[in-house]
Parts: sequence; C-alpha cells; structure tokens
Amino acid sequence: MQAAQTRKFRGKNKAPKWKKPNDGQVSVIVLPIAVTDPADIDRLEKLYGAMWSLKWAVQRDARAKVDAYWAAYHQRNEQGAKAVRQRLGLSREALERCAYKHLEDSGHLKHHASKALAMHIADEVWNGVSRHLFPDSTGHRFGRPKTGRWHDFTRIPGRARSHTTENKWETFRLVGTLHGHTMAYTDGGQHTLMQPRQMPKPSIPEGRVPTGKLTVAGKPGMRKANWWDHSGPLAVVFAGGPDGRRGDLVLPVRIPQGDGQWERAQHFLSNPLTWHKVDLVRRRKASAPGGWVYEAHLMALGPGYSSTAVRELRDRAAQLDRIGGVDGNVSNLSIVSFPAQLDGGNPVSTEITLTAAERARLEKGAKKKRGRARAMERSRRATNAAQYGLSKKQAKRAARRAEKGLEPKSVAVPGGARAARSDGVPKQAFRRDRLSANYRTQRTRQAEHAASVAEHRRHRARLVAREIIAAHGPVLVIEDCDIRTWYQLWGKRLSQTTPGMLISALDIECKAAGGRLVRASTWSTALSQHCLCGERVRKTLRDREHKCIVCGLVGKRDLVSAALAAFVDFGDVDDPKTAYLDTTRSRHAQIVYAEALEEALRESTTPSPKPPRRSGRVAVPRQRRETSVPRTAGQRNRATPDEPRPRGHAGAPGPRTACSPQLTLW
Repeated sequence: MQAAQTRKFRGKNKAPKWKKPNDGQVSVIVLPIAVTDPADIDRLEKLYGAMWSLKWAVQRDARAKVDAYWAAYHQRNEQGAKAVRQRLGLSREALERCAYKHLEDSGHLKHHASKALAMHIADEVWNGVSRHLFPDSTGHRFGRPKTGRWHDFTRIPGRARSHTTENKWETFRLVGTLHGHTMAYTDGGQHTLMQPRQMPKPSIPEGRVPTGKLTVAGKPGMRKANWWDHSGPLAVVFAGGPDGRRGDLVLPVRIPQGDGQWERAQHFLSNPLTWHKVDLVRRRKASAPGGWVYEAHLMALGPGYSSTAVRELRDRAAQLDRIGGVDGNVSNLSIVSFPAQLDGGNPVSTEITLTAAERARLEKGAKKKRGRARAMERSRRATNAAQYGLSKKQAKRAARRAEKGLEPKSVAVPGGARAARSDGVPKQAFRRDRLSANYRTQRTRQAEHAASVAEHRRHRARLVAREIIAAHGPVLVIEDCDIRTWYQLWGKRLSQTTPGMLISALDIECKAAGGRLVRASTWSTALSQHCLCGERVRKTLRDREHKCIVCGLVGKRDLVSAALAAFVDFGDVDDPKTAYLDTTRSRHAQIVYAEALEEALRESTTPSPKPPRRSGRVAVPRQRRETSVPRTAGQRNRATPDEPRPRGHAGAPGPRTACSPQLTLW
C-alpha cells in the first residue's frame, strides 16, 4: 500500500522583495462599471455569492480556532502562545490553506472564483483575527471575530499586478488606454465625451502581433494577440474560475464626468505603469437591475490627485508663520491662531457651528427617516402578523365585538409586542421573517441614502478643513479627547456637527500642507480650566463663558481653550502625555495683543467656512443629502461633554506640569 502523497507548495521567493516606489504612497480612483447585459449581471451575482460563501466558511473556521486558542490556557502557559497558534492554524498562511481547501472541496465555487481571490479573502479574515489576538500600541484588542452578513459583503479584493514580470495580473485587470477610450466616445475627437448608458463591451484583439524578438531561424517572432494588445476603451477583465467555461468577464468602464473630473482621470489613467490593483465593489441602489451597482476601485502607485486651486491653497497655508489651537466638542469646532513669533499681526478665531437653517433641515431629514422606519416596521408586521400580538386599542376593540356577539375582525397590521418567551427572547428570530418586495426596496433606498449622506459629510469636512488651514496655517494643537465617550452621552446627536470627521480631515490637510495636528493630553494641560494669564479658572461643563477675576479676561470658553492650545509645548511630540501649558508665552501674547485678543475670544473674526451643499467627488447618486438626529433633538438641556477622560486614555492622573507651581505674571 502506497503512502499518501503530501501536497507540495511553492517555497519562499529567493528574489529580492519588490517595494512600492514614492515611499509607498498609493491612491485610489473609483471607476463606475456599466453592467447592462443580464448575463453579465447574473455572472457578477454568482461571483459575489461564491466569494461570500468562501469568506463565511473561513470566518467560521477562524472563529472556532480563536475559541480553541483562548480555551487552551494551560497549553499556552506550558508550550507558549506561538506554539499553540501554529498547532491550531492561527496564521495568515494557515487561513490561506483553509480557503484553498474550501475552494477545492466544493464542486461549484471553482466555476466562479479563482485561487488568487480565495487567498485575498483569507488575508482579509486574518487581518480581523490578528487585531483580536495581538494588542495595538495602546494595549487594546478588538473583539471576538464574527461572521459577517450578506448585505455587508461589498468588496472583492483583487491581487496586485506583478511589477517585476511583464503583463501579469492574476485577478481583475484593467485593459485599454485613456486615449483609446476618449477616441471611441468622442467620434475620433470631433465631439465632446459622450458615454452612453449601455456601453458596448470591447472584444479581445484578434490575429497575431510581433513579439519584438527573433526566432532561431532569424525571423521576427509572432504571437497570438490578447488583452494586453487592446488599446481601445477601458474595461475590467476577469478570466473566471479554474473550472469556468463562460470565457472572460468583460465589464466596460465609465469615466466620471463633471467639473474637474477630466484632470483627475488623466492623473490616474494616463500612465498604465502606475496601475497597481483593482478591487470589485458593489453599492446598493434600488433602481439598478438586481439592486446593486458595481464599481472598480483602481489603486495607483503615487500620490492622489489635487486640483491646482487646492495645491495653491496648501502652498499659501504652508507659508503662514502661525501657531494655532483647536477645541472640538459636540456643538462646535473652535480655532484660534497667533503669529509664531508673537510680533505683529493679529490673533484670528473661527467657529464652526450650525445655523438655524441647517438645524431645520436636519430636523426635516430626521422626520423623513422616522417615517421610512415606521413604514418598514408596518410592512414587517403585516407580512409576519402571527409573530406580533394586538395593541391595547386593538385588544379592546376585539373584546367589545366579542361582548356584542360579533365575529372577530382580522387585523392586517398588529400593533402589539412581538411573541416572545418568558425570558424576553423572540420565539422567531428576526432573520427568519418573511420580507415583502416593497420592504426590500425601501431597505435598499435607505442604505443608498445613508451612503450618500455619509459621502456628503466627508466632502464637507474636507472643504472645511482646507478653509481652516488657509486662515490659521497647518501647525495646530488639539486636546486628545476620545469621541467614543461623547456618543455614550449624546448618541446620534453628534451626526449633526460630525466633530470626529472634521478633526480627521483637518489632520490630513495639515499633513498635506507640510504641518501637523498635534494631540495634547487633557489631564496634563486642562485647557478649559485655565486662563491666558496662567491663573486657574474652574468651570463646570455647563459654563460656556470664561471669566477671569484676576486679569479680567472675558470670552467664550471654547475660544479661550483653543487659544491656550496654541501655547502647549511637548517633551515628545508623539506622546500626548508629555504636553504642558507654557503660561509665560500665553501671558506674553495677552499683553501684546490686548484688545485684539479679547475681540477674537468674544466671537469669530473670520467668516465661518461653510461650503455650499453639493455632492461629493465620487460615484454617488445626486440626491438630497440630509442627516439624522434623535427624536429628542432640541429638547435636552445638558452640558457639553467636551473633555471626557475615559479609562486608558492618554494622560493618566499625575502631576499637572502647567499647575505646579502656579505662574501669575503681575
């Protein structure tokens, strides 16, 4: 009897590892895919179904291995954690082998998915598992890995093309040229770019082409033409699974059009040598066939695109010799800056707040959202009437009819509680409910609307951040607050001002302009509890005005905190705990600027950078973009939690550098 043959795998590559140029900078452009052929739509849906089945299986196996790892307490102490992980197969390579096995054991997945796609799905699962097994720089771990949901599975990661071997793409590849695309849809350059709704699929080149080499007989070498010889319109090509017999999947690409889009397309698509990889992404859209629209996210080697106006704005901001501070909270974002040398010029202040018109628009959007939620709940109750009881009003009506001897009246939409066990758990899980076609359509529109609103908020945050650095410069200091604690107190109310999104966009813009947004610990600085003169002025969270009885300074609490942030120094810029307040410089600035400083701290001295409401620069449907607020918006009179200090936050209790000893210059 012959011994079972063990499968051999390729070893490590002996060639030097390829590294990304330009210090590893990459950027992404979203290219909409024009999928109108029912056969292509069906094939895409089956591809997503196959990849979802594969990812779900790997997630399930990884979760079981993680549970076994934490249960092996004694083995980890005796053998070591690494040995236990190797035995259980908790590594990137082991999960890839697991994905290969699922792909090979199944009879149908190989018709749609390839081995390269399976490897990258396993890599995504391993990223979540590694965040759970190994703590980050702050010592925290993510929660136990979970299996995802079908509607949340929107991205199929592609494999990066080989930059050492010519013409080697193992998953999705982008073929064609930008010049060929424009010539095809401008009638040879005679008209403007017009891309029809139903874009024709380009065909693979035919015939034979020269290889550029000579044969043994000394004749020019020839080979059969393939997709690498295609120089026409752009398209995404996928060869399919190893057992697939339907040929290449060809998906025409649509170049985004609009103001400034052509220059952006030229930046990413004019040089095919910078194309790195393509991910296939789907997005919910109720009006599209199948309820999804598809996009190709092309990753290119190099920095992203910035318009001429943005580059000029960043250059001007980099030349501003100013220091500034930022104070962010639930209701507003305050920025105050000074000349770096505190000689000449004037302090400048800016407040980012919501106007009455914006609040009214948010309330209107919240009302519409609640209406859609009630409509979906009525649809669920009507379709699953047996899972709900009668409401008090419906029960009383039924009792009156029974007393009068009338026949019981059927209730189409029961308004009572859901049928549950004694411990409150529903007898039937919500995922088992029957859903009507109208419910599914409304759910798709709700998800589409939420994605549009989120993109609008991100676009607005970028515009606001650019205006801030244009007025205050790219060198700013902000308190190191954990916004997650704000959500515990205010919940969705934060979606009105989106302070976290504004701060993240401001951090990116500061780096793009050559500066930095530095974070300072709230414990070692206590900016809201000090005055520019160095005196400690205690305030509760309800006190929104700063009044110093020593120097007489009066101003808004948030603007005073932002002004103090400009005078925070660090022992180590990368460590927020080393921050301390330089009260000598702050008092010097108060003496130098006097009335100009008081005016800046009373109100904003620059127009609030509120860009017009317009759509983002991505493939998102143009529609009314509104955000949501809780039903109690405008009814709660609570203090603004602008300086929480949760457990494990940067800046553990210790000596306050800025307060020992107190410095008062009189």
